[in-house]
Amino acid sequence: MILDHQGTFCIIPTGNRSGKFKLHLRTPGPVGDFYKLLKYRCQGRKFMKDARTFVLLKIPSTGLCYTPMINPGQIWNKYLSTAGGKGNRDAASSRLLQEKLSHYLDIVEVNIAHQISLRSEAFFHAMTSQHELQDYLRKTSQAVKLLREKIAQIDKVMCEGSLRVLRLSLTRNNCIKAYNKLKLMATVHQTQPTVQLLLSTSEFVGALDLIATTQEVLQQELQGIHSFRHLGSQLCELEKLIDKMMIAEFSTYARNDLNRPLEDDCQILEEERLVSLVFGLLKQRKLNFYEIYGDEMIITAKNIIKQCVVNTVSQIEEIDTEVVVKLADQMRMMNFPQWFDLLKNIFSKFTIFLKRIKATLSTIRSVVFLVLDKNQKNRDLEDTLQKNSKDSTVDTEVAYLTHEGMFISDAFSEGDLPPVAADTTSQRNASPNSEPCSSDSVSEPECTTDSSSSKEQTSSSVTAGAVEMMISDDMKLTDLELVRLANNIQELLYNASDICHDRSVKFLMARAKDGFLEKLNSNEFVTLSRLMEGFILDTEQICGRKSMSLRGALQSQANRFVNRFHEERKTKLSLLLDNERWKQAEVPAEFQDLVDSVSDGRISLPEKKPAATEERKPAEFLIVEGQKYATVGTVLLLIRIILEYCQCVDNIPSITTDMLTRLSDLLKYFNSRSCQLVLGAGALQVVGLKTITTKNLALSSRCLQLIVHYIPIIRAHFEARLQPKQYSMLRHFDHITKDYHDHVAEISAKLVAIMDSLFDKLLSKYEVKAPVPSACFRNICKQMAKMHEAIYDLLPEEQTQMLFLRINASYKLHLKRQLAHLNVVNDGGPLNGLVTSDVAFYTGNLQALKGLNNLDLNMAEIWEQKR
Repeated sequence: MILDHQGTFCIIPTGNRSGKFKLHLRTPGPVGDFYKLLKYRCQGRKFMKDARTFVLLKIPSTGLCYTPMINPGQIWNKYLSTAGGKGNRDAASSRLLQEKLSHYLDIVEVNIAHQISLRSEAFFHAMTSQHELQDYLRKTSQAVKLLREKIAQIDKVMCEGSLRVLRLSLTRNNCIKAYNKLKLMATVHQTQPTVQLLLSTSEFVGALDLIATTQEVLQQELQGIHSFRHLGSQLCELEKLIDKMMIAEFSTYARNDLNRPLEDDCQILEEERLVSLVFGLLKQRKLNFYEIYGDEMIITAKNIIKQCVVNTVSQIEEIDTEVVVKLADQMRMMNFPQWFDLLKNIFSKFTIFLKRIKATLSTIRSVVFLVLDKNQKNRDLEDTLQKNSKDSTVDTEVAYLTHEGMFISDAFSEGDLPPVAADTTSQRNASPNSEPCSSDSVSEPECTTDSSSSKEQTSSSVTAGAVEMMISDDMKLTDLELVRLANNIQELLYNASDICHDRSVKFLMARAKDGFLEKLNSNEFVTLSRLMEGFILDTEQICGRKSMSLRGALQSQANRFVNRFHEERKTKLSLLLDNERWKQAEVPAEFQDLVDSVSDGRISLPEKKPAATEERKPAEFLIVEGQKYATVGTVLLLIRIILEYCQCVDNIPSITTDMLTRLSDLLKYFNSRSCQLVLGAGALQVVGLKTITTKNLALSSRCLQLIVHYIPIIRAHFEARLQPKQYSMLRHFDHITKDYHDHVAEISAKLVAIMDSLFDKLLSKYEVKAPVPSACFRNICKQMAKMHEAIYDLLPEEQTQMLFLRINASYKLHLKRQLAHLNVVNDGGPLNGLVTSDVAFYTGNLQALKGLNNLDLNMAEIWEQKR
């Protein structure tokens, strides 16, 4: 084998089989040529040469010589020419080539000899030192042999037994691990039958925990075991099946819970089963399970009303269900007491319905909060452990066995382990009956497959401890998700209240289609309103939030009721006024009792008393806080109507503002209409009165004063029932009070005007002459007595005195004007004496009237003052 100068191998066939050699290559030296010969084997001889030495070798079988100084490519060419042309080449050329190679070999041998001669001293010194080196080697060999014998003896006495103990301990531990692994495999093999057993008893949480534990064991402890290669996918499919089963089970539970008989029983149906289902759904992150319960609530609410209507209709003989098929039509055939009892029954059923829903949803929310609390505790525990791990450092040294690459720490017994390791090992091998678990996988309780433990967890009473046991650490739910779920469950309770209210509204609207609710009298509507208000308050107390649908329907019906209520009473008042003859009416005892109840602070209609053996006679006057009021029958009924408005506000607080507006309108209407009939003399055409007398005027004034007396009481009654922001509506009463006072003042002015016109007519014809008293003054005194007689029993004494003072002032004004016209002066003459006598007659007659004896007439003002 030859290498050319480019580093490629060239295979040269030899002439015979004895000429073979082996070539090993090395990297060329810095000389720049290619010196690669390490070992040659030629004719049984070995030559070891340095790659940097010029070497010439003869290959006898071929006659070829190799020298690194010659281009190997040229040698190759020469060899080819020699080998390929033995028969064609000249023998002389072959000999020449052989001589050249021999020459080169001689040169190499000379150089080798020269180099050996230069190093002869070192060569002979090495030969001399060889004996000493052999002695040293012999002694060293003996020392090594002795040392090995001692080491072998030490190993046999001190180490062999200990290492054998370690190997046996390690073998024992490995056997235990193998045994536990086999037990674990046997346990995992029983997972599916155990899951089926748990599912047969609806132990969904236990089944899911077992599947999760088995999946974890398969991934960590039993990974790569061929017999379990399909078990993971089978468990995943089983887990999906459990999801569907839990959803179906929860739907069935919701249906059974909501559709059980609505008796006065708000206990939770199968609380343990509910808690187990909720934990299972949370574990599988089925956070929308509450929507199933919401759908069932809607269906159940519809069925409650339907069933109540069917039960009520079946008890009413007047309704033929074969003729009237539709439930709505059957319901419309009920009278108010029957329909009211039906509505009352529906409300009571809905109240129990909401209480049950609240109890169930409260249990579900408590489970959610327990999971949330568990997450927070786990997070706090992790923070504490991390803090402790930072404060303390643990140095762990791992030593290795020199034999078989085993860890020494694995060979120690449990008693020789550090505390932490001993605890871990004791957990794995605490009892031979416990399920094996590795320290890297789940803990022992998670690996157990005993179905009885799961049954104990779910079938026990739902205490805090039992619920705590059901919460596994693999519920990967964030606090935000749990809080959102709790809020959604609470919102579901609000929706339940809204559903009941909505169904109630539809029930009311179905009955109100024929105007049934608008035709109710005030007592019936108040009864209905109280029932609805009570139901609204009950639902608000149960659910903790106001539902506006039923309240809005009640408000709408209340507004219609208010309109009809007001129109009926306004029409009634209008009819009373149109038929009022403005004469003093007797006051029945019931009206006096009504007024007395208001004086005691109770603005309400008194209850009807049973008929007494002796009926009380009507009174002439109405006594109000010690004052006598002469009234007409219309005003008595108006007072009763006003109290009906006030009592209606007490019964239906939601219509307070509307009632205030309507009552203000009613009071204004009475004021304006009475003014038209009396002051405007409208009663002459409406009733057919011949004239409007002073008694009519005085009686109208006193009636107005009676209403004005009650306006502050009415105002205080409404003010106590209004919101502070609605106090501005009370200004209506201030305006009404002013209008009534103006009306009373106009009546007083009208009375004065009547006498004023009389004075003007009589005194304009007055002549100062005998006899005394003159006919004019007799007539004036007569008219004054009639005026007094007409109003004295109607108006209070103070008002009578004030009225006659004004009349007297008018009298003095007209008399003064007539005296000035007649040129009669206060000079003590005969004419002055006659006038003085007439005036004395007038004064005496006027002061002789009842209640006017102390009236200061000041008659000196009739004379012109001298300048």
